[in-house]
Amino acid sequence: MFTPRRALILVAAALAAVATALPAQAADIPAPGEIVMSPNITHVTNVPKPQALADIHTDMAFQGDYAYVGNYYGFSIYDIKHPKKTSLVSSVVCPGGQMDVSVYGNLLFGSVDSSRSDDSCNSTGQTASNKASWEGVRIFDVSNKSQPVYIKSVETNCGSHTNTLVPDKAGENVYIYVSSYSPSASFPDCQPPHDLISIIKVPLANPTAATVIATPNLFPDGGFPGVPGPYPLGKSATTGCHDITAYPEKNIAAGACMGEGILLDISNPEQPKVTATVRDTVNFAFWHSATFNNQGTKVVFTDELGGGTRATCNAAIGPNKGANAYYDIVGGQLQFKSYFKLPRHQADSENCVAHNGSLIPVKGRDVMVQAWYQGGISVVDFTDSANPQELAWFERGPDNTAPPLDGGFWSAYYYNGYIYGSDFNLGLDVLKLNDPRTNQANSVKMDLLNAQTQGSYRERGNGVPGGGH
Repeated sequence: MFTPRRALILVAAALAAVATALPAQAADIPAPGEIVMSPNITHVTNVPKPQALADIHTDMAFQGDYAYVGNYYGFSIYDIKHPKKTSLVSSVVCPGGQMDVSVYGNLLFGSVDSSRSDDSCNSTGQTASNKASWEGVRIFDVSNKSQPVYIKSVETNCGSHTNTLVPDKAGENVYIYVSSYSPSASFPDCQPPHDLISIIKVPLANPTAATVIATPNLFPDGGFPGVPGPYPLGKSATTGCHDITAYPEKNIAAGACMGEGILLDISNPEQPKVTATVRDTVNFAFWHSATFNNQGTKVVFTDELGGGTRATCNAAIGPNKGANAYYDIVGGQLQFKSYFKLPRHQADSENCVAHNGSLIPVKGRDVMVQAWYQGGISVVDFTDSANPQELAWFERGPDNTAPPLDGGFWSAYYYNGYIYGSDFNLGLDVLKLNDPRTNQANSVKMDLLNAQTQGSYRERGNGVPGGGH
């Protein structure tokens, strides 16, 4: 199922704008570290991971001329005003995985889902059975990009695996929906059942007053009980949510909650209400993330089969597991339409599964760019949600700078004409997509992109309040 990759790279530039990735031969796996791509993608630059951050890169957020990239050891800020000359501005060393990041105004919010000795940047890891342990959300003032300042921490139940910003209509507060999961009877601050999210209210005029105001139970029936079984047959039980994507403009949100996907009414952001639930007991093992289309009439859910540490992009696993699932919203309910998975097999040393992505703002069409760990980055048109089509792709051969099954792209997002990829070990990559089917997206200018806070896009320079992890 692989495309002859070296030949693709040598295709004449005149064909690059219209070419589409072709079916490929499974045996044609690139050499370790070798860059391969469809002819309508250009690799613009790579900025290596900062030496100060000793762990892997994670998720990203964007604001103005800056990109913010999380790392299990802290986060970095990059100047992307001129994408070809993307450069590191500063790095903040503040250990505590996984450092899922969101930005709003002068504030950066970082998720900590690893038990720490305290909330400081000098903390050390310790077992969550210790009553003195801390996990939750850290808040930084990033008004000075060269010297961010840590201003507040908020502890939350079971920590914060991911976070989702929901600004209020008055512009006075921002709410943070905190997703976390997998409680344990031995963890004092993370007791089962854990069928809730934590909601932090942040007064923008006084962010140090941020506090948890609610912990709504999204699964009063206990949620999906799971299906026991070894990889790749088992299905996760619902013990919290992994990720929530909000679309505040439309008063809706979608949750990927381990054993199921949900829709929420967030017209009152302090009291989100589940309005629809869907389960897939055949193919989905772990509901990981969600992305709406621009109209808010579809949801792309992803299945992180194997937790991002398995080689799922091979013939043995097949095309429907560890994939995207496309759902139309019909009468307020989720209606399954199809699956999509990379049409190129990866090496057995390459962790590969559906992961974080965002919309490319193409008027009248639904197009998404997405990371697949060592499967690389893929661009898919799902306008016909029953028949998604890949438009472009980029990847490297196996990452030999790290142990097997421990590399690749965590996130891939489109922002102001370029695609940015956060690679575990190799840093920040910048790509340019040149295709007549998507080039009109270059006219859409965003002021802000948080992957879990979508905002509608319009043409010709109208800023977008959010974006489509």
